[in-house]
Amino acid sequence: IATVSIFLPSFLMVWGVFPFWDRIRHRVGLQGALRGVNAAVVGILLAALYDPIWTTAVVTERDAALALGLFGALQFWKLPVWALVATAVAAGAVFL
Repeated sequence: IATVSIFLPSFLMVWGVFPFWDRIRHRVGLQGALRGVNAAVVGILLAALYDPIWTTAVVTERDAALALGLFGALQFWKLPVWALVATAVAAGAVFL
């Protein structure tokens, strides 16, 4: 019930706006607003990544190196996520 209560308003908004999306997207005045909303969402996601996750999970230089190495493997070498998760679990078990 809680999950539905949290996500239902956004789904209703998306379903309500979807038929008008092409007209909204091509209006010059609204393009700036959409870019601003996009930037705000990215900022909130980065803040959520940093504060509860990075500050509690990365406590040593080895943790930071592992996180940056896995990020590099994901971005540059395009390794599958399941392989990166398995690598992170194995590294966590070895370093713990």
